Amino acid sequence: MKPIYAVIDGDSSTGSNSGPQEYESGAAPALLQNWQIVLRWKWVIGAILLGSLAVGVLVTLLMVPKYAATVRVEISREQKNITKVEGVDPTDARQDLEFYETQYSLLKSRSLAERVVRDLRLATRDEFFAAHGVNPSSEDVGSALQRQQRREKLAADLLLRHVNITPIRQSSLVDVRYISGSPTLSAEIANSWVHQFIQATIDRRFESTADARKFLEGRLSDLRTRVERSERDAVNYASQRGIVMLNRGESSEGGGGAQTLVSADLEALNESLSKAIADRVAMESRVRQGNAQGAAAEALSNPAIAQLRQRRAEAAAEYSKLLVQFEPEYPEAKALSEQVRALDASIAREEKRVGAGLQLEYQQALQREQKLRNSVEELKANLEGEQRNSIQYNIYQREADTNRQLYNALLQRYKEIGVAGVGANNISIVDPAKVPDNPTSPNLVLNLALALLTGVALAAAVTFIINQIDESIHEPSQVSAALKIPLLGSVPEVTDESAIALLSDVKSVVSEAYLTVRSNLSFSTDHGIPKTFLVTSTRAAEGKSTSCFALAVMLGRTGKKVILVDADLRSPSVHEIANVSGASGLSNILAGANDLSAHLRGTNYQGLTVLPAGPVPPSAAELLSGDRLIGLIKQLAEMFDHVVIDSPPILGLADAPLLSRAVEGCVFVVQAEGVAIRGVQAALNRLHAVNAHVYGAVLTKVKSHRVGYGYGYDYGYGYGRDSKQQAG
Repeated sequence: MKPIYAVIDGDSSTGSNSGPQEYESGAAPALLQNWQIVLRWKWVIGAILLGSLAVGVLVTLLMVPKYAATVRVEISREQKNITKVEGVDPTDARQDLEFYETQYSLLKSRSLAERVVRDLRLATRDEFFAAHGVNPSSEDVGSALQRQQRREKLAADLLLRHVNITPIRQSSLVDVRYISGSPTLSAEIANSWVHQFIQATIDRRFESTADARKFLEGRLSDLRTRVERSERDAVNYASQRGIVMLNRGESSEGGGGAQTLVSADLEALNESLSKAIADRVAMESRVRQGNAQGAAAEALSNPAIAQLRQRRAEAAAEYSKLLVQFEPEYPEAKALSEQVRALDASIAREEKRVGAGLQLEYQQALQREQKLRNSVEELKANLEGEQRNSIQYNIYQREADTNRQLYNALLQRYKEIGVAGVGANNISIVDPAKVPDNPTSPNLVLNLALALLTGVALAAAVTFIINQIDESIHEPSQVSAALKIPLLGSVPEVTDESAIALLSDVKSVVSEAYLTVRSNLSFSTDHGIPKTFLVTSTRAAEGKSTSCFALAVMLGRTGKKVILVDADLRSPSVHEIANVSGASGLSNILAGANDLSAHLRGTNYQGLTVLPAGPVPPSAAELLSGDRLIGLIKQLAEMFDHVVIDSPPILGLADAPLLSRAVEGCVFVVQAEGVAIRGVQAALNRLHAVNAHVYGAVLTKVKSHRVGYGYGYDYGYGYGRDSKQQAG
């Protein structure tokens, strides 16, 4: 029993020949189309997913355990400056947005890996290579130096492949993670990696000032030579010109404030001259006063004269006292008078001597003043010459001072750069790596998840590829676009009830399906349903015979007399579907039998008569190519209202084109997901080549899951859900 197919198109009351094409032409949403693709290839997708999971389990079982050790470090933007000395880099250099990205790249650099290799001597440790599943014996060729270099390069490559740098978001913390087959080695390498990174950072900081130090050293050497030359020129010039500098200073304008020996002598002599002038003026005043007042003024201040005057006063007093009692000739009085005269003479002599001394002192003061004045004038002349010579000397001296200042400034900067890198490092270890207790891989759950994702991706790729190369028709909307013929109806697979029962029930999905096809076929000609037509397909087992029988039943229900001719002489099946005898039939008539009525078979279906195929002839094409076929069809058309012919498939056979010349047109059956579009088009081209008129196509074996987006009669009856049968 062949399968029966039921249409799941919408309303059957179309208004023109283009009606079926119009209501089937709307494409489903993209999401639903993708879902249909998944359902179509679900077994392929399932097989790929199961295979991926199996591979994931197998890989997990075969993987060598790996141990991960992690060091957490803090990388600050700025470092503490202990020495209070600025470096050569700008202060905002570490404020750039690229700072941390630079640090992450440095943590993953080859130079750092090579430092770790040298620090831990990994190139000479076979356990290191064994922990990574590498046999370095293949590198042991050539000289010892070459072998060492190759092993070091291999070790550095292994380190770079197994170290992971993971920044912690919104923080200055970074995790340095190393994975190997040895837990102890993983912790050792992780800790060494960070320590070497810190040391490399310090080395780069000092190396960044190397060029500056080298430049300053060259400049200091040049300036040292210039300072020596300029100072030597200044000393030589001073020696040649007799310039003796006692001390040097700087004026507020930057000029020379130096004191020479001549200026110092002039200053001392000038002070002595001032004092001599003052003394001379004082002596001159005393002399003038003495000349005006005599020696009295000087005598008052002379102790000898004062003493003599005191003695005279005493003698004069005694003399006056004696004169009161005695005469001037009194001896004692006379003696006192002589004493007074002697004292007066002594006082006069002393006053004269004092006056002469005062004059002598004045002359001496005047001479000393004159001598000092002459010395000062001489020194002034010498100082003027020295000052003229000092102009060039100051030029030499300023050049020496400038060179010395530059030298001192560069020397100070050189010292500062030498200690600029001494400070607290901006990288610190927060959590050192510890020897891991448990392996981090293989992780069965993670591997299965990755295998599943890989399987999904692979299944999507494979499904996409096979769906692209699949040229068969999958849904009704493709029929009109691909085959350029109208769509008469779409028939899905049904599996619950037998074909006979479904056709007997006027409300069944089969009846509704072929009723729609019959209705659409009625608009294919100007006189309604064709009086004679055949039903064919590209190849066998596409539902051609079932569709032909169903259309004949639908036509009989309208009160018409219908004859169903089984012209598939190679593989007849209509007599089995109609449950009639197939012992004789069309082949007998075409072979020469004249009693047509003897070969007709009545059925239990209203208005339906069947002409079986009869015995299978040795050459069906020869029977169908004769004129008896055309005459038979004309005779049947006179006896019945409609003649429906079940034709053999087209590809590889000549039967269908031969039959098409005896009927008005053809109904073409296409199996969903069956023959490629190119094969269907080739079959249609064969019909067009013999000028056969194709009324349209019936799409059979549409999968039941396509009912979900508009190809069924679910509304009102629910046949698409409840009435399914496997059609044959």
